[in-house]
Amino acid sequence: MTTRRNFLQKASGTAALAALAPSIALQAAPQATKRAAEDTFKLGMAGYTFLNFKLDQALEMMKKVDVHYLCIKDFHLPLNSTDEQIAAFHQTLKNAGVTGYAVGPIYMKSTQQIDQGFEYAKRVGVKLIVGVPDTELLPYVEKKVKEYDMRYAIHIHGPDIKIWPSASSVIDAVKNMDPRLGMCFDMGHDARFGDDPIADLKKYSKRIFDIHLKNVTAASKEGKTCELGRGIIDIPAFVTALRKIKYDGSCSLEYEKDMKDPLAGIAESVGYFRGVCVV
Repeated sequence: MTTRRNFLQKASGTAALAALAPSIALQAAPQATKRAAEDTFKLGMAGYTFLNFKLDQALEMMKKVDVHYLCIKDFHLPLNSTDEQIAAFHQTLKNAGVTGYAVGPIYMKSTQQIDQGFEYAKRVGVKLIVGVPDTELLPYVEKKVKEYDMRYAIHIHGPDIKIWPSASSVIDAVKNMDPRLGMCFDMGHDARFGDDPIADLKKYSKRIFDIHLKNVTAASKEGKTCELGRGIIDIPAFVTALRKIKYDGSCSLEYEKDMKDPLAGIAESVGYFRGVCVV
């Protein structure tokens, strides 16, 4: 298990400082700054983290941890939003220095819901949908991917629901389909299913369009989301794998612990991830 304590023991002084106060460490270490600049993945937030908060509250938390990318959830921007509401939403994000890079996860149980989801993403102005389609609807999703020239990332959910429990379940379904069909790799759920998220990241990298950055307490259904440096997934090894595959998407923290008071856990997780990235 990679814990915050043994990370700080093993990491260099620069990395340890970055985990606690990344801006100070980066100012003090030009080499660390260079390493951070070389990373092609972007740290963001999965909108579901803010289930219990209004948009302005969510953006205030993002400001406090200096994170600028958001996967948009429909409780902040409903699927039936007008163009005026969408424009106002984007202006609110812009004022906060945040970019909405994708929408979802959106559950899709009918062709009508798929139609709605793709049209919503088009009007929002993103090119990536994180979706959870019923398996028999996948050919229709592929049709829409081609029609809209949009990437579609199937979100995996571990042992919690029957469809899309693991990375392999998605790849087996889409491997012969349009290359714009792939997955949102929820590394925590992949681990809870009993698979190796680091090995799966390397194996399926070409079809991974988005990552829900997460750590969990156990490699089983009973595993719970925890602070990023306190779970069973080796985050430094995961970051090394991200660099190896030259991942160019977002890594969006999805923090599901203390969801009514998540800021402390979010801040610790963001600081830890940035500390790992400058090692």
